[in-house]
Amino acid sequence: MTMSKSRRVTGLVMSGLVIAFMLFDVGMKLVPLDVVIKATAELGYPPSPDLARALGVVALGCTALYAFPRTAVLGAILLTAYMGGTVASHLRVGNPLFSHMLFGVYLAVLAWGGLYLRDSRIAALLPLRSPSA
Repeated sequence: MTMSKSRRVTGLVMSGLVIAFMLFDVGMKLVPLDVVIKATAELGYPPSPDLARALGVVALGCTALYAFPRTAVLGAILLTAYMGGTVASHLRVGNPLFSHMLFGVYLAVLAWGGLYLRDSRIAALLPLRSPSA
């Protein structure tokens, strides 16, 4: 399957946005900033810098796997699982649906959309339309 340059560039931009957001998130967790500790407590978890750092390390691993083409599919799967955890955490405490609960879904869709557009193997596995006869 051939891929247009604009499709690949769009996929790289989408993936780049996911990677940039995740690295920002990782940085805040590894430091860990007071806002991260406070948010962790608001979600019902222990307000522990060690927990924040552990989450940062997990997120960094998932993001690193997603960033490299050879391991991008595994990274996307792991990022989706990580985002599922964020959705569950926000659901548990009754945060707003569109701004908090579904943010992880938005990010996972952006990650998979970027991967779909930049990797023809994914597009071949999940065709959006029937092949022409």
